[in-house]
Amino acid sequence: MLDLRDFIREVEGLVASHSLGSSGAYRRWLRQDASGGRDLGRNPYGCADAANLLYTIGRFPSGEAERRHWIDAIGSFQDPSDGLFREATHHEIHTTAHCIAALELFDAKPAHRLSGLAALARPDAVEPFLESLDWAGNPWLASHRGAGLYAALHLAGEIDDEWEDRYFAWLARECDRETGCWRRGAVAPLPGGGKAIFPHLAGTFHYLFDHEHARRPHPHPEALIDTCLEVLEQGLFPLAHFVGFADVDWIYCIHRARRQTSHRFAEATRALEAFAERYVGFLLGLDPATDAGLDDLHSLFGAVCALAELQAACPGRLRTERPLRLVLDRRPFI
Repeated sequence: MLDLRDFIREVEGLVASHSLGSSGAYRRWLRQDASGGRDLGRNPYGCADAANLLYTIGRFPSGEAERRHWIDAIGSFQDPSDGLFREATHHEIHTTAHCIAALELFDAKPAHRLSGLAALARPDAVEPFLESLDWAGNPWLASHRGAGLYAALHLAGEIDDEWEDRYFAWLARECDRETGCWRRGAVAPLPGGGKAIFPHLAGTFHYLFDHEHARRPHPHPEALIDTCLEVLEQGLFPLAHFVGFADVDWIYCIHRARRQTSHRFAEATRALEAFAERYVGFLLGLDPATDAGLDDLHSLFGAVCALAELQAACPGRLRTERPLRLVLDRRPFI
């Protein structure tokens, strides 16, 4: 069994080290980068991901007064004029969805209506919005908007059944039968053969967790399993090489697709178990004092999400004092 107990204690210590001294107030980074462009003060991703991490490792704030401080701290980043949350490193739809998703852990909603997204909350806006995304050139980044819009509006209670039905119907029609990725026709062949598949898989992860939350099936889970196995077997992306979200993208896609079908079930299981060994070994070899990914609470959150999904996908393989809880099993968006 892979023992994660010391690493999870390190995670708890890393979260504490990013605290600015009051409940819910956290920075995203402790150390400046070479460009000097990091915001080392109180940050939306610092506050939201401190909450996300503490929830995942079973150390979530419990007292009512403390929880109120956290809600106020995260909510303070909302712009009352349009209801959106903003931060320099992500699109405002991503930041809005991410902060609202963190508030949901406290059973809270944003204080202000998302008026800045009102035009996109109309059911007849669903298809034009999805059509407008860059599915071919930048599907990973575009998914922050495409999946984030659903998460933000759904969690804020600002869309109806017609909006959701049209959203998931479009995604069902547009899922690629060959790769299991969104969007069909967007995964272009490379000169000499092969496809730059991983950005499409990473984008697909975001739409998949929306489907999982809404209890809607992935349209082509067999193809998605094939793609995930191809990525791993052919080394199409450097997984287990840096702290971030790429690993949970792959793990979540193959694990959740495996739940829907018996297609290559044994192969998918072996791949997950082997990757668990590799990924845990990678993380345990890092130095928290010097690793840039561990210094970033947002990237650290991605890594701990990967561990939570691996623990669920590989029963009896990863030991922790308390079972890790993936936030995506409660609400959409990370």
